[in-house]
Amino acid sequence: MRFLGNIIWLIFGGLEAAIGYFTGSLAMAMTIIGIPWAMQTFKIGLLCLWPFGAKIEDADFPPGCLRILLNILWFIFGGFWAGLCHVVCGLLLSITIIGLPWGKQHFKMAGLAIAPFGKRITLGF
Repeated sequence: MRFLGNIIWLIFGGLEAAIGYFTGSLAMAMTIIGIPWAMQTFKIGLLCLWPFGAKIEDADFPPGCLRILLNILWFIFGGFWAGLCHVVCGLLLSITIIGLPWGKQHFKMAGLAIAPFGKRITLGF
């Protein structure tokens, strides 16, 4: 079921969303200052490619104030809007029973899009 869900996800918008995140990641990586944010955007793009079976976990390293500061800057300069887009798409997909699994994946991505620093993605193939 996960494989079929991921294939349907890719066909109906997951690939386009991932390309958008990868393009944004490439644009941010062109500056030295944007590299930490580019890595996080790339992480979200990977989740957009294969969301069914993927798990978002806290990273193993100890929490620190730098991670909090980076998440605050992320939220102010785009994380809010990315998370809001995923929440709206998740709500629209959750209107029907058939769309519930895809809506759930959007809600999972919304949580990561709001504060990605300090999170790790484990892809389940």
